[in-house]
Amino acid sequence: MSNEDQALFDKGMPIRREVLGAEYVDASIANADEFMMSFQRATTAWAWGWAWGDETLNRKTRSLLNLAMLTATGRTHEIKLHVKGALNNGLTVEEIKATLLHATAYCGIPAGLDAFKAAHEVLLKEGAIPAKAKAE
Repeated sequence: MSNEDQALFDKGMPIRREVLGAEYVDASIANADEFMMSFQRATTAWAWGWAWGDETLNRKTRSLLNLAMLTATGRTHEIKLHVKGALNNGLTVEEIKATLLHATAYCGIPAGLDAFKAAHEVLLKEGAIPAKAKAE
């Protein structure tokens, strides 16, 4: 790893841990073998050190963008991860919902449905929304 990449990795790691949760990030690093560690270094340096480390946009805005882009690209697993990150970044359920509705208008109903289902699962798990009472 070059000195510049190492500096970005060192800058990105605390941001990544704050947004995604230390437990998730630490497990990703700990479970990475030599092959997967190359990806962990790259994503931490580039996505978290370089992109998220740029202070031009705040973290809430970045979370909104991520949710929209992940909806557009159909990355359901990543939507789940970034809904939790959005909550960590202070987004409200209403802001998350509005972002997903906006993305649905531009990306289509199937993409929006997948994103809503993924977000719903996380929002329930995190206690951000109440579970619907089952009919008797």
